[in-house]
Amino acid sequence: MDPSQAVDLARHATTITLMLSAPAMVVALAIGLVVSIAQAVTQIQEQTIQFVPKLVAMLVLTILLLPWTLTRLMEYSTTLIKDIPSRL
Repeated sequence: MDPSQAVDLARHATTITLMLSAPAMVVALAIGLVVSIAQAVTQIQEQTIQFVPKLVAMLVLTILLLPWTLTRLMEYSTTLIKDIPSRL
């Protein structure tokens, strides 16, 4: 395997990782923003209040996106395994 192939594999793995983690990050950001605004309005300064809504939202999101995530991971793995002979 030459360096360009290694860089290509790393780039593709990074792209897949970002694509699969982006929805969770966006939901966590949105929930955190909403809870922070609610805390500012009500003047509650408890830091642990954000954890439960984020945890519930992430659990629901994970359940909803599980088929899509598994499909993408299976496609990536299949492509990676099929390309093994050409990379030797």
